[in-house]
Amino acid sequence: MPNISSPPITILIADDEEFARAGIRTLLSRADDLEVIGEAQDGFEVKELVTQLRPNILLLDYRMPGPRAYEIEKWVRENYPETIALVLTAHNRDEYLTKVIDAGMPGFLLKSENAERLIELIRRAARGETLFDQAQLNRAARWREETNKLNQLTPREREILELIKQGLDNNAIAQALNVSVKTAMYHTTNLFRKLQVKNRQEAALWAVKYLPDNPDISPG
Repeated sequence: MPNISSPPITILIADDEEFARAGIRTLLSRADDLEVIGEAQDGFEVKELVTQLRPNILLLDYRMPGPRAYEIEKWVRENYPETIALVLTAHNRDEYLTKVIDAGMPGFLLKSENAERLIELIRRAARGETLFDQAQLNRAARWREETNKLNQLTPREREILELIKQGLDNNAIAQALNVSVKTAMYHTTNLFRKLQVKNRQEAALWAVKYLPDNPDISPG
């Protein structure tokens, strides 16, 4: 049980969706030892409010306008090390999880967590704990292993993989790239071998899971 006589853990919520910020604030209000002292709607406002408020915990949505979450965390760590920055997101993707771990952040929290667990994770972070469990570390290791295969692909094979992800067959790929069907088939066979997949369906599934997203230009 938390010591209610201790100062509350102060929290800054950063999320570009007003409804999400309100929901997080309401959830955290259940704990007497947590106090939300501010809200930011983009990465630029985060920096302003961290400087003004010096929160104990900064809860960062992974995808919002302005600097990326891991860029903000690096800035916070270098300038306000007393503030602990955590990602709190609705997007439980291996790519995002791996980027957070590799950036040195201490936790990747999900908005789907129940209130009790989320509150406890925040308390643990405030005590200086790292929150990643073994399953998350295993997912990140698998992501790194699989995405290393992208380095083996030629630019043309990478283009074809993107088109396979969109559901195009060899004829459509050949037309899109202005090459012969034979050439499209040749590149497709090579990328199957490099990705260690057996067919177009497996390649498409691999692409959906492991081709890097571009989360920082779309809010959510």
